[in-house]
Amino acid sequence: MDASLTVSHLFKMLQERLVLTWVAGKEGWQRSVARQDGRLAPFGAWVGHLNLIHPNRIQVLGKAELRYLQGLGKNSHADAIRQLFADQPAAVIVTDAQAPPEVLLREAERTATPLFATPLPSHKIVNHLHYQISHQLADKVTVHGVFMEVLGIGVLITGESGIGKSELALELINRGHRLVADDAPEFARIAPDTLNGRCPSALREFLEVRGLGVLNIRAMFGDSVIKPSKNLRLILHLQRMNEDQLRAVDRLRGSRQSRTILEVEIPQITLPVAPGHNLAVLAEGAARNHILALGGYHAAADFMERQRRLLEWEEHSACGGEREGRSA
Repeated sequence: MDASLTVSHLFKMLQERLVLTWVAGKEGWQRSVARQDGRLAPFGAWVGHLNLIHPNRIQVLGKAELRYLQGLGKNSHADAIRQLFADQPAAVIVTDAQAPPEVLLREAERTATPLFATPLPSHKIVNHLHYQISHQLADKVTVHGVFMEVLGIGVLITGESGIGKSELALELINRGHRLVADDAPEFARIAPDTLNGRCPSALREFLEVRGLGVLNIRAMFGDSVIKPSKNLRLILHLQRMNEDQLRAVDRLRGSRQSRTILEVEIPQITLPVAPGHNLAVLAEGAARNHILALGGYHAAADFMERQRRLLEWEEHSACGGEREGRSA
């Protein structure tokens, strides 16, 4: 986990998007959103509306929170402001186009606590900051392969070097699917069961294909074929197989396993690389079948149930025929 996310870095990254103005406490520009060990202070959250009991690292004050503070008695108001800054938040953000009260400006300067203001609504600020901070501080890993969006889901294509991952990716791009990252996609665990993948900036938009060299996919196909990030839902592993290995593959369920990345289990399907196999068609078929499985439909189970019903019907018909023969 990266514990080096500072307030100044967060401000530079989101200043334009969140229309942030740094109004006080600029001496606290090096404050860390995370503790030195990369963990959150006890009981709090990364970002949230004003909370003095379980203080957030970034405290957000909208209209409701400012109205609450202003409605307190003089002593209670002073105590609440003192407690807000005594907990040493990474930053305080005043939202909803509200002018920060003078007392907040004074305390921010006195305690060197970054104080921001924005015209945007507080719920939008909280949601956006929560997503960005979670992604910045999430556990990350780089996996060798080509990461794509196929039929709307994130698909990672893996396999040994030279097996044809980039060629398959190029074929899928020609068929209307989108590239996220070639060679070294970076995945971050943004939720207990969710991995989000994106491309390192140095590799973005490029695809290396043996015999063709490095291709700029955006320049060749247009902006629509590039996807900045995508949640990983399926892994397609390319593997060379001989006749014996092909015969050993389960005829009903195919070659299905799961792979654990950052403690998240991802379904993996092994696609055989063999003469006569159209990998792009197989990849699309695997993606379509996985989408059906996500919706609760499993073709193998449906097929087996249909065969079971057919056998029961044939047995029932046979028994009925025997009884009619005896009666005759």
